[in-house]
Amino acid sequence: MKRIPAASPTATRAHELVTHLQSRFVSGLEQLAHSLNSTQHFSPVEWFRDEGRHGGGVRYETAAGELFGRGSVNVSQVHYDDDAEKKLGSASAISTIIHPVNPLAPSVHIHISWTEMKDGSGYWRMMADLNPSNENTAHTEQFLAAMQKAAPTQYDEAIAQGDRYFFIPVLDRHRGVAHFYLENYCTHDSEADFALAKTVGEAAIDTYVNIVTTTLANEKVAAEQQKSAQLAYHTLYFFQVLTLDRGTTTGLLVHDQNDIGIMGSLPAYVDRELLTSWVERMPAPQDELLQALIAALADTSPAPVDEAVKKRLAAAVRKHYQNYPEAIHMQASGNTIPSTVKNHR
Repeated sequence: MKRIPAASPTATRAHELVTHLQSRFVSGLEQLAHSLNSTQHFSPVEWFRDEGRHGGGVRYETAAGELFGRGSVNVSQVHYDDDAEKKLGSASAISTIIHPVNPLAPSVHIHISWTEMKDGSGYWRMMADLNPSNENTAHTEQFLAAMQKAAPTQYDEAIAQGDRYFFIPVLDRHRGVAHFYLENYCTHDSEADFALAKTVGEAAIDTYVNIVTTTLANEKVAAEQQKSAQLAYHTLYFFQVLTLDRGTTTGLLVHDQNDIGIMGSLPAYVDRELLTSWVERMPAPQDELLQALIAALADTSPAPVDEAVKKRLAAAVRKHYQNYPEAIHMQASGNTIPSTVKNHR
């Protein structure tokens, strides 16, 4: 099979950008591993949308290594150049999550994407958020300072949107500690918008690699309490992604040809009992969704989130929103809600 790229020059340029960011991040993480005498590396996995006719993507992934328990750096481009009935022209994106093994090193999520309609209009989505299980205030300040330098004019709005999007109402807390989020971003200056996406992506990647390099180079051994905090935090991360994250849910509803890639953000292990304790806090029908997610896990402590489990989780999420389509409105949002699923229909 062969992936057919989008025909639009703007989409081509956006795909070149997200591929550049992917290469920059994978290279930085592998150089980090090499500097610490680790053999852990990221392996490419290709996937195809409709056997490549409508694009697809390549993700670089790693798991169960010395440094990273789970890592995915996914680039995709989906397009509908041959379907005049679709309003969506193309969507080009990098979406990445890294979960280090050491509880003192934070996780990170970065997403940069360009969505282009058939009429030539389009918008950027830019997300960068730091997610530690054991917060280091110096890391938080370093990450936020880098985001402010990358987007000084947009910074306040991005932080406000991020704090709104990553808040978990039933737990009365945020997922992470530093949340940068611009949704439906588009100004009259397309070149400046492109430059902003590039600068934000590079700043988030470079800052994170620096934070993790510094943390792991110090060779501090985590205490058992910090390891327990990491498992609890990874459980919270799992919970937020699968019950609130609109990007994950819409990706699963649009198609079923990259479920493992979409689930690449999930940590390697979660606490099943902790998840169960949150069921009674969930409003209907989301309590049923959480119960279905728990049922997809092995009855062990901790419960592994391997490839087979990811497939069951994807199926559970898809089935839930097919049964309760109105429940999508209970998911997280920034200032605006993108019509992702509608665009693909």
